[in-house]
Formats: sequence, C-alpha cells, structure tokens
Amino acid sequence: MHSRILAIVRKETREVLRDPIYLGLAIAVPVVVMTLLGLGFVLDVKNLPVAFYDQDRSSLSREYIYSFTNSEYFHLVGLVNDPAQLDHMIRSAEVRAVVVIPPDFSRKLSAGKPATVQILVDGSFATRALVVTGYVAAIDAQFNAQLAADYLARRGVVATTLLPVSVEGRVWYNPSLETKNSIVPGLLVINLMFYPSLLAALVVVREKERGTIFNLYCSPVRRWEVIVGKAVPYIGVALADYFLLFALSMVVFQVRFVGNFFVLTLAALLYICCCVGLGLVISVLCRTQVAAILITFVGLMTPSMLFSGMLTPIASMDRSAQMISRVIPASYFMGMARGVFLKGLGFYYYIPDFLTLCAFAFVVYGIAIIAFRKKVG
Repeated sequence: MHSRILAIVRKETREVLRDPIYLGLAIAVPVVVMTLLGLGFVLDVKNLPVAFYDQDRSSLSREYIYSFTNSEYFHLVGLVNDPAQLDHMIRSAEVRAVVVIPPDFSRKLSAGKPATVQILVDGSFATRALVVTGYVAAIDAQFNAQLAADYLARRGVVATTLLPVSVEGRVWYNPSLETKNSIVPGLLVINLMFYPSLLAALVVVREKERGTIFNLYCSPVRRWEVIVGKAVPYIGVALADYFLLFALSMVVFQVRFVGNFFVLTLAALLYICCCVGLGLVISVLCRTQVAAILITFVGLMTPSMLFSGMLTPIASMDRSAQMISRVIPASYFMGMARGVFLKGLGFYYYIPDFLTLCAFAFVVYGIAIIAFRKKVG
C-alpha cells in the first residue's frame, strides 16, 4: 500500500519538476501576484488633492485652511478665485475635494455665531468619499475645539472646567492603522486558496486528456491511494509557497506579526489540504482542463474573495452571504491568519476552526474518492 502511494507521489513530483509552466504556476506566480496586489491594493487614503475657494480671505480663514494642509491626509493644490473652476477641477480629477469658505466666515465666528463651510467631494469612488468626509469632520471638530479653547482663554477660563470629559483613543492590534497589516495576510489566504486548488484541479483531468488515466484504471492501486498520492506533492508545493509568501509579508511589506508561527503554519497546512482536496474534486469531475480552470476560478476564487471576510467583515454581510461564508474554508483561515498576525491568538482560541477545517478536508477528500470510483466503475 505504502509503495503504491509513494510511486504515485514520485510520479506527480516529477510531473511538477519537469514542466516549467506548472513549476512557474506553483512558485513564481503566487509570489508575483502577492507582490503586485500587496503594493497596489492599498486602502489608506492620504495626500488627497484639495482646493479652497476662500471668499473671506482673513487670518481666521487662512488658519482654517492651514488645519487641512498641515495634516498628512490632504495635499493643497491651490486657491480658487473663480467659482466656475470648482466644477472643472472636480470633473477633471485635479482635486478630490473643494472647501468653500463664505465671505462672512470670520465675522460670524468673531461674533460668536456659527459659520457654515461647504465641502464639495468627488463621490465617483464611494469609499474614498466617505473617508474624505470623515477626515473633514475630524479636522473641523479639531478646529472648533481650538476656537473654543482660545475663546475661554481670553476670558481667563480654563477649558477643562467647562469641558471636563475628553476622549483619548487607543487602537489595538494595528496601532498605525495601516491597511497592509490586514490586506497582506488576506492576500496570503487567497493565494493559498487559488493556486493549490488550480494545480490540483489539473492533475486528474490532464491525464484524462492525455489518455494516461487508463494506466491507473487498470492498475491494482486503490482509489483512495490515487487521491492521496496525487494530493501529497501539491500539498508540499503549496506549503513551500506558504513559507515564501510569509517571508514576503515580513521582509518586503513588513507586516505586523505578534503571534506564534507554529500555530499559523499548522493552520496553513490544514487549509492547504482543504484547498488541494477541492481542486481534486474538480479535477475528478471535469473532462477538460479548460473547464477545470474556469470552475476553479468561478467556484473557488470569486467566493473566497467576496465571502471570506477579506474586504468586508462577515458580520456586516447579510444572512445569505454569511451562510455562503460558512462553507468556504478561506473564511475560517482568514480569521485565523489575521488573529495570529495581529492579535497573537494561540491554538486553543481556534480549536473550533481547526475542527471545522478537519471536517471540511474529510468531506472533500471523501467526495473526490467516491467520484473517482464512479469514473472507474
């Protein structure tokens, strides 16, 4: 029994090593994709181009403008003198926001009256527009607080006597609020889902197209031995990919990692087994490599991107989307990877997820064995 499995393992290993295309898919492509997406998939909104239409032109309005340009979130493009320029600058994407200061801005504030400032935001990218409005609200609140403090100071009143409560925030697990700390571990999960599954999805169907599958049909090797023997090399290749991608995360992207590497590796190994098993199920059921590739992309890659919690928390999804996420192994490993990377959570915290992935692996390999048996029968 062991000799038959080892023979299949050696055969599949030679297939991978001898074919530069498969070897490139197995090693080079995940690294390249991880690098490109890690560098380009940045959700941090900084250095936003902004213009000001200052109709007041007072020292107070200049101070208000300075409160924007003094932050890392906005980049001053210029001051607008003609209101007709506002629409053109936003349409041409020269700026993403325009701040319109009314002519009675300083007069109202000096009189103790509220002044209204207009903010025109480019809403073509909704997420960015929401972030911009949040930045504006924060800067405006800081400016108002400073005005209140100056007003009280001129009257000899300590601000804390009227405003005794202050909020001092602390961000846990990602103090710098850099999106790379959550995006890069997510890309690690998606890469380990797609490429191992894709390679495994071509294993059996490739032999069907070549006609060499009949050698297995006629041999005394058992069905489960075929599935196990074909899975082991690709699990090994995917595990090597995992080490490369983890090193890339730490060295190139310098992602925050405070957890246990052994726990993450154990979770990755179990997750890889599930992904390779899914690929084998697709390979057994398909008749052509093209069909296997399409099913892998549509059936595995797309749901993993949308329902694993990479971009949107699962808790924020509707009920149907949450149900879909429960049958996707990427959603379990996504939480584990980010928890180990950023929170340093240990093995015992993820025992339910480990058990779920074990059950998932048992099911998919069982389906692969049964489906392969039907083909032989």
